[in-house]
Amino acid sequence: MMKKNIFIIGSKGIPANYGGFETFVDKLTKNKNTNNIKYHVSCLANNQEEFEYNNARCFNVKVPNIGPAKAVYYDVKALQMCIKYIKKNNIKNAIIYVLACRIGPFIGHYKKIIKKNNIKLFVNPDGHEWKRAKWNCIIKKYWKISEKYMVKHADLLICDSLNIEKYIKDDYKKYNPKTTFIAYGADVPKKMEISEKFKQWYETKKINKNGYYLIVGRFVPENNYETMIKEFMNSKIDKDLVIITNFEKNRFYEELKIKTKFENDSRIKFVGTVYDQELLTIIRQNAFGYIHGHEVGGTNPSLLEALATTKLNLLLDIGFNNEVGRDGALYWNKKEGNLAGLLNSNESLTNKEIENLNKKSTDIINKEYTWNYIVEAYERVFDNE
Repeated sequence: MMKKNIFIIGSKGIPANYGGFETFVDKLTKNKNTNNIKYHVSCLANNQEEFEYNNARCFNVKVPNIGPAKAVYYDVKALQMCIKYIKKNNIKNAIIYVLACRIGPFIGHYKKIIKKNNIKLFVNPDGHEWKRAKWNCIIKKYWKISEKYMVKHADLLICDSLNIEKYIKDDYKKYNPKTTFIAYGADVPKKMEISEKFKQWYETKKINKNGYYLIVGRFVPENNYETMIKEFMNSKIDKDLVIITNFEKNRFYEELKIKTKFENDSRIKFVGTVYDQELLTIIRQNAFGYIHGHEVGGTNPSLLEALATTKLNLLLDIGFNNEVGRDGALYWNKKEGNLAGLLNSNESLTNKEIENLNKKSTDIINKEYTWNYIVEAYERVFDNE
C-alpha cells in the first residue's frame, strides 16, 4: 500500500510548548499507530531548517513580524512550501490539512494548483474566530469571509465539535460541504501525590487543598470572566476563586478591576500562568470545582482537561459545552444571580453526589476523548480518503 503523506499547516509547530493546535499535532504524531502515514508539519521559526520529531518531517517557516497579518503570511508560505515539496518529490497521494480558516481569500488560487497535482485539501474550521472580542470589525469581517472561502474550497472539513459541524452545514449549505466530526483529545491522569512543588505553590498563593474553585483559560472577554467574577463575589461561599491565566500587562485586567472591584474581595486570586503540566494537573485535582465560561470555541481543551481531572465542573450552558459535559457537569447561565445561586447550593452537595458527577465526567473522556481514540479516528479518515 502506498504511504499517505499528510502535510499539516496552521499550528506554530512541534514540539508543543503551549496551545491547542500545537498539542493536537504533537499527540497526533506521537501516538501514530500506522506505518502507512508520513506526517509533514510546518513550524514557525527564525530559520528554514528541517528536522525529525515524533517520526514526522518538520519544516521551519520563517516569516517577518508584521503584526496580526503574520499568521496569514505564515500559513500561505507554509502552503507554498508544501506544494513545492509535493511536486519536487512527485508525491501522488498527499493531503494538506489546514488548521483554522486564516487564508480564505488566497485559497481559491492555490486550490487550482492543489487540484492539478491531485492533492486533497482538508480544513479544521476551529471555533467562531470572527466572534472574538479582541478583533476590530474589519478583522472580524475578514475572518468570516475567510471562513466562507475555506469551506467552499475544502475537500473535507474536520470539525472538533458537533455544534461547529452543524453550523458549517447550515450556514454554508450552498457549498454542500463535506464534513466529519473528530473531537479534540484529553487523557484522564492518574491521581497524583501532592509534591513539594505543589505545597510551595499553594503556600505562596495562600490557597488550601479543596478550598478553591478554578478557572483556566485565555484571558479574553468572550470567556466571560466578568460574569464569573461578579457572580463569585455575590456568592456566600467560603472558598477562593483561583484564576490561572495570562493577565499580566493586559488591558482587559484593568477594565475588570474597574467593573468588578475584585481587588476588594480577598477570595479572588489571579495567580498567572502555569506551564508545568504536572503542577497544573495537581492544581486541577485538588480544586473543589472548576468554572468554565468559554463561549465561542469548538471542543475546548481546558474543558476536556477539567472534565478529566476536576471532580465538580460548572459549565456555561451552551451547545459547545453541553455536548461534552452532558450529565457529568452542572450548568449556569449569564442571568444575574444564576451562577452565584449554583455556587451557594453546591455547598450542600454530598461527597457521594460529587463523586457521582466525577465518575460520569471521567467516563465520558475515557470513552470518547482519549488521545488514542482521537488519533485512531484521524488515521481512519486519512486512510480512507
